[in-house]
Amino acid sequence: MSRSTGRARDNDLPSEPALDDQVPRETRRLGLDGRQRIDLVREYVLAHYSVSPTELAQQFGVSVMTVHRDLAQLEQQGVVRRFRGGVTAQPSAVFESNVAYRVKAMQAEKAAIAEHARGLIEPGMAVLLDDSTTSLALARCMEGLSPLIVVTNHLGSLTTLRQFADIRLIALGGDYYAKYDSFVGMSCVAAVESLRVDIAFVSTYGVSGNHAYHPDQEIVAGKLAMLACAERKVLLVDHSKLGRKALHQVCPLSLFDLIVVDEGATASSLRGLDEAKVRYELAKIGPPPASRARGQAEAIQSDRNLNDDLVQ
Repeated sequence: MSRSTGRARDNDLPSEPALDDQVPRETRRLGLDGRQRIDLVREYVLAHYSVSPTELAQQFGVSVMTVHRDLAQLEQQGVVRRFRGGVTAQPSAVFESNVAYRVKAMQAEKAAIAEHARGLIEPGMAVLLDDSTTSLALARCMEGLSPLIVVTNHLGSLTTLRQFADIRLIALGGDYYAKYDSFVGMSCVAAVESLRVDIAFVSTYGVSGNHAYHPDQEIVAGKLAMLACAERKVLLVDHSKLGRKALHQVCPLSLFDLIVVDEGATASSLRGLDEAKVRYELAKIGPPPASRARGQAEAIQSDRNLNDDLVQ
C-alpha cells in the first residue's frame, strides 16, 4: 500500500524529456559523482530559492529524471519542498534544524560571536562545547589557546579540534543523531554528569522573554546536563534567534552568566534581554584575524565533509 502511494506521488511530477543530449558539453565534463552533484544541487536551490527541474538538469548536465531523484533525497532531508513544475528551499523550523543548513546560515555573525567568546577562554581551562554550529565556529578559532581540555558531543567540533596541538579532547558518547551531527541520549547525559568544567558554551534555537527554547527534547536534556556541570555558563546566539520560540523551554536566561550576541541585533530585539535583566555583550562583526587563517581553511573542509556525510 505504501509503495503504491509513493509511485502515485512521483507520477504527479511533471513529465519532461531527458536533456542529456541538449546540455552544454562543459557541464558534461564536470565528472561529478552522485554525492557531489546532490551537494551542488542543494547549494543551487538555497542560492536561488525557487527553481525548476529543467533548469537544474541544464545546470548540471543530467536528465530531468536524475534531478527528480536528487530532489527526492533532499526533500527527505527537509532541505527542499517539491511542487508541480518546481522546487523551493524549505525555510521551516525542521529545515533550520538540518545541520548542513545551519553551518551555512549566519556565518559572519557566528564567526564574530566565536571570536568574542574566545576571549573568555584561558589556557589550562576545561571547556565544554555543545552540538550547536555556533560552538563549532568557536572550536574553529581555538587554536593557540592550549593547553586546554575540551569536552563535546559534536562530531564536527571533535574533527576540527583534533588537529590543534596540546588540546586534550573528551568525546561524549551516546546515540548518533545525524540531524545535529552529534551524540545524544541517556549515555551522553550520564557522561556529562560525571564531569566538572570551568566554562560551558551552548547555543539554542531561540530566545524569547526570559527563556531559551529548542524544538528537540533530547537536545534539551543534553544542554541542561552541560549547564549543570559548568562553573560558568555562556549562551551564544546570533541576532536571528532573538524573539523566537520552539516547542521546549530549555532554561531561564538567568541561568547564564553571560549571553553573547552579534552586533546585528536591533535595539528592539535586545529589549527582551534588557527586560530579563540578564548580562549580555555584543560581538563586533568583521574579518577574522590573520592568525585564524588555518581555522578558516579547516572550516571549509569540514563543511564539505559534513555535506558528504549527510548525502550518503
